[in-house]
Amino acid sequence: MTDLKKFNAFCAELESGRIRVADKVDGVWEVHPEVKEMILMGFRLGKLADMGGDALSFVDKDTYPVRRFAPEDGVRVVPGGSSVRRGAFLAPSVVMMPPAYVNVGAYVDAGTMIDSHALVGSCAQIGKHVHLSAASQIGGVLEPVGALPVIIEDNVFIGGNCGIYEGTIVKENAVIGTGVIINSSTPIFDAVKGEWIRKNEKGQIVVPEGAVVVSGTRPVTKGAGKEAGIHLYCPVIVKYRDDKTDTSIVLEDILR
Repeated sequence: MTDLKKFNAFCAELESGRIRVADKVDGVWEVHPEVKEMILMGFRLGKLADMGGDALSFVDKDTYPVRRFAPEDGVRVVPGGSSVRRGAFLAPSVVMMPPAYVNVGAYVDAGTMIDSHALVGSCAQIGKHVHLSAASQIGGVLEPVGALPVIIEDNVFIGGNCGIYEGTIVKENAVIGTGVIINSSTPIFDAVKGEWIRKNEKGQIVVPEGAVVVSGTRPVTKGAGKEAGIHLYCPVIVKYRDDKTDTSIVLEDILR
């Protein structure tokens, strides 16, 4: 089998969801470097080509065209400029509002809403019944191949204009408030437990299950910054999810 035939068969497996970049094994997320290596091979095999039509034309590697869906796939891609790159999996009942983008290697599970101007980066893993609100950015982690991508677990709500980057893991039922940015360089303060959440030994920030995170600040504690009263950005856990939180983020099923 040629490399190109091998790659084409690999993409079919990715798009069916039979293989994926990362899996949860015994409660721990594990990355599969060999899957990332195959994705990267696709870029090496590809040649630049004209794609699309007059209304929406672009130039990209011919190994990574835009995916097309049929009604029997059960995926709603609402008109208005959204696209899904080859090698991404979208489960039946996923909805994409325009414009939005899903990159290669991403996995988006059933019942998830990808709202307008939202991005699902390369290899990001999105769980069931997740809401990615307008302009939210889920970063991609394709290289290095051993690095865990951004993980958004089941039933998570991501508010508008959020950015989740650098292999962050957002555990089940968490709520990320509007405008929150989370990456491995910025610790999260848990105001409920009175403790800091910093990156772990793998360089990842893990947002706890059911945490409700909003934007906050922390004071600079030394040097000229302290003297000037400077504060730095800091995500803050203000509570853990309860019935009141669920009521405020409920989505009408009719929209799906």
